[in-house]
Amino acid sequence: MRGDPVWIEAIMAIHIGAGALCLVLAPMVLATTKGSRGHRRLGKIYFRSMGVLAVTALVLAAFRPVLFLAFIAVLSFYLAFSGRRVLALKDLARGGSAKFVDWLAALLAFVACACLAGFAFVRPAWVQHMGVVAVVLGAVGMRSAAIDMLRFVARPKDPMFWVATHLERFLASYIAVWTAFSVVTLPQLFPHAGFVLWLWPTALGVPAIALTAAYYRRRLPSRGALAVVKA
Repeated sequence: MRGDPVWIEAIMAIHIGAGALCLVLAPMVLATTKGSRGHRRLGKIYFRSMGVLAVTALVLAAFRPVLFLAFIAVLSFYLAFSGRRVLALKDLARGGSAKFVDWLAALLAFVACACLAGFAFVRPAWVQHMGVVAVVLGAVGMRSAAIDMLRFVARPKDPMFWVATHLERFLASYIAVWTAFSVVTLPQLFPHAGFVLWLWPTALGVPAIALTAAYYRRRLPSRGALAVVKA
């Protein structure tokens, strides 16, 4: 924004660049053969770009300050983080255990998202009066973190649980990127859309995630799990 220090403008440029890279990379990751070198390489770049996106968002949120943006940054990165970490937690179904970093990330995400949803009721000004948006996104984050922590203490019944989780969280983080793109670029075209600009990616993305995950669940038993999705 005009009048901001040069270093904030630089952070903003990096933030926008990382977001644009994520928008381009995600379809490429999905299009490559699962488990291939290209899939893993592109996925790693996407994950790192999400990290840059989250860190720069936190810096910008602290500078403004905008607490709502900080909570959204935590939620967005946790979706990408948990989607990547689940590949290292495949043995949970066979008695494996989560690491300290898994518990820490899940707890931080749950608390941040609980604050996001809760402040919408008790301190709406703290989350920029985002109301329904804060509640919906906060609930999404709390659910994701709670599911992860439940898996940490109760062995998953499905040994291939990680396949759907990896896919679901990856796509959910992509929805977060699209949400940011929507609220930044579309108000010029739809000036009266309001909170719809925040929620339409979730409204369309959640059913798409469910259908895609169901598709892979159907394929796994018939072709062999590791042959279909090998991480």
